[in-house]
Amino acid sequence: MTTVLPARDAAPGVWPALTEAAERAEELTASLPRPSTRSPEQRAAADTAKNTARSLRVRFLDAHADAVYDRLTDGLVTGLRLDELVRAAASAFPGLLPTDAQLAAERGRPQSDKEGHEIDQGIFLSAVLRSPSAGRHLLDTMLRPTPRAQRLLPEFTRTGVVETGSVRLERRSGAAYLTMCRDDCLNAEDERQVDDMETAVDLALLDPAVRVGVLRGGEMSHPRYRGKRVFSAGINLKSLHAGNISLVGFLLRRELGYIHKLVRGVLTDNDESWHTRTIDKPWVAAVDSFAIGGGAQLLLVFDHVVAASDAFISLPAAREGIVPGAANFRLGRSTGPRISRQVILQGRRIWATEPDARLLVDEVVEPGELDAAVARGVERLAAPAVGVNRRMLNLAEEPPEEFRRYMAEFALQQALRLYGEDVIDKAGRFGGGSS
Repeated sequence: MTTVLPARDAAPGVWPALTEAAERAEELTASLPRPSTRSPEQRAAADTAKNTARSLRVRFLDAHADAVYDRLTDGLVTGLRLDELVRAAASAFPGLLPTDAQLAAERGRPQSDKEGHEIDQGIFLSAVLRSPSAGRHLLDTMLRPTPRAQRLLPEFTRTGVVETGSVRLERRSGAAYLTMCRDDCLNAEDERQVDDMETAVDLALLDPAVRVGVLRGGEMSHPRYRGKRVFSAGINLKSLHAGNISLVGFLLRRELGYIHKLVRGVLTDNDESWHTRTIDKPWVAAVDSFAIGGGAQLLLVFDHVVAASDAFISLPAAREGIVPGAANFRLGRSTGPRISRQVILQGRRIWATEPDARLLVDEVVEPGELDAAVARGVERLAAPAVGVNRRMLNLAEEPPEEFRRYMAEFALQQALRLYGEDVIDKAGRFGGGSS
């Protein structure tokens, strides 16, 4: 086990300089007006102070990320989820990460009036994920069932139904049907829906009576799509503008939580499962109307995708200004590099009836025939040998170490994009909707 020095003794020279620079940056920004009203000179001074501290954070973590993580997890014995990990690091290493008080002070502020503390979280989590030992341990921790799912599991196994608020989960004939039902916002995702989705995915995976999972959007009350089913409109830009889309609670938890579980399954300590580390199951997705942004990202991890003939798929990353999750990692595997660049860099929209859609969708049917198409997909994926072959395919197509390295870079780059001037400006203009 790596020996971890107390924070005050770690990295002689770098650590004192880091704590001093962090204090100086905090004092300076506290003395200035809120970020959106600062003069160019005030913004430059704040940026210089922040970047000085960030440069020292990178130097410290380049040398000591493993030691820091070792200390926080008792030598890789204790598993800390993302939110627990950044909170523990802020407490154990003052100046390394924003405190609860700093984050609480910004909660509820528009994105344009935040200081960018999440960039410091991105620096830390990127360093942790870059480490083979710490990164693997964190990914494993995020594959474990959430406490909320464990509390709800007895109810679900008994009744076969759980309502989480934004997701309805129902078991029928050996299949778990997850219905996204944010009818007011076209299933645009926010932190509430990410939490509900991870809970529902955990329950579907943990219930021994479930063989296959199905994800579909419910009927909408939104004026433009009233009474119609919609798969997903992506990230909720209204929440982003309001400052309620966080790096840890949404952008990273989404990728390392329920989406990663769709690929790998949940990690348990069940002695009866000595032959495999996780409980994983095949998944079917049914696309009504559209799968935009985060909705399109989801399709890349499903084993069978059916779509209505009037549906389309898009990843408007260039318009939103952020990184589209792990789509950059996964999309080219399905479509090849040329189409993935057209979709991600240029915002190409692919309609279900286009020939290229067959690279993303397994079956296209008329809207009224989706139920029957889903049933056929469930039946095919329920075969006994599907599970092990699916696991081997995922291992070959998405090696865990490659995913870890991608997410290490994503943690930092997405944090920086959250505070890009273009993102803040666009989020403000799209503040009343989603994409």
